[in-house]
Amino acid sequence: MKHVNFGPEAAGTDAPALLVLSHLRWDFVFQRPQHLMTRAARSRRVYYIEEPVYGAPSDQLAVRRDASGVTVITPQLQQGRSADEGRASTARLLASWVQAEHLHVYDLWVYTPMELPVTAGLTPRVTIYDCMDELANFKGAPPELRAREAALFRRADVVFTGGYRLYEAKRDQHPNVHCFPSSVDTAHFAQARQALPDPADQEPLPRPRLGFYGVIDERFDIALLGELARRRPAWHFVLLGPVVKIDPASLPRGENLHYLGMKRYTELPAYLAHWDVALLPFARNAATEFISPTKTPEYLAAGVPVVSTGIRDVVRPYGERDLVRIADGVDAFEAACAAALDERGTPAGEARRQRADAFLATLSWDRTWAEMSALIEQAAERNEVALVGVADD
Repeated sequence: MKHVNFGPEAAGTDAPALLVLSHLRWDFVFQRPQHLMTRAARSRRVYYIEEPVYGAPSDQLAVRRDASGVTVITPQLQQGRSADEGRASTARLLASWVQAEHLHVYDLWVYTPMELPVTAGLTPRVTIYDCMDELANFKGAPPELRAREAALFRRADVVFTGGYRLYEAKRDQHPNVHCFPSSVDTAHFAQARQALPDPADQEPLPRPRLGFYGVIDERFDIALLGELARRRPAWHFVLLGPVVKIDPASLPRGENLHYLGMKRYTELPAYLAHWDVALLPFARNAATEFISPTKTPEYLAAGVPVVSTGIRDVVRPYGERDLVRIADGVDAFEAACAAALDERGTPAGEARRQRADAFLATLSWDRTWAEMSALIEQAAERNEVALVGVADD
């Protein structure tokens, strides 16, 4: 039986608080969790619970309020604890904190099945699993991740997936699965179409510029990038983002390869404004089979031509609608980049941009959050009816 608490919040004007369990740091790359939770924070209290950091003199929760309105909670644990010990300690800390904060009614939103044990002392109104990636396919994924996800499916009241391919893989594992692919804040990225100043670290670089931003990890096709840079010394490749889980020394180097590091979300339009082509050079491997890159609609909103490898959630819908050029293999990818460069300033290029704008008009993170919220409330209603039925028995 599901445990559902009803308290003064349930009957009041405030929506129940939302506890979010995530494997991604709040201040890391601004992506799906940040887009959704900043919107959630407009109408409810949002507590974003990160994975622990170790080295504190005693176990405690570090709590801070982000400018977005989201409260970020970071467990700070003593060094030397095993992962299971750390989760058990976090579970005790979190349960005590929820009680101290008088959170009588709240929902639980989970991104990371591995951390499910930290919810042991919680009794949410609704449990949501936002499955944004197939984490079990990532480099270094723990072997017990799939079992933890199966347990989460049994507990979840509603499941969201971050893309179509992921939806196909998960829809038979739960009776209430809904697909919510990556959306976009069009107005933010459309700033790139204005005369924004070229950022200081990019301004000296020659044109044409072919750019990428995001996490540079095992999903990134290093060999493709290196061969493109070798073949086209006049093209300059701008790479923005942190390098994680791979050795930075493995990245290709050259006079036309420029690694400018991680940038804030607010800075991205200024970089995009001075790119000639935006790239999605993802490798085709287990870690990329289920991804739905948030940057696809962001690139298009900026008005920059896009070339991608054949990632399923880019092919459908962007490739099928001829909004993004799809090319696998270095020969085809090079040809697609050349075609995108040639199309700049032509009627065909403008027509492609107009088609992209028409499609983007159907997308927004605000709409995504509103639709998700409605499904959460439907799940809450079902739980309440079920609880009343149990009481009547």
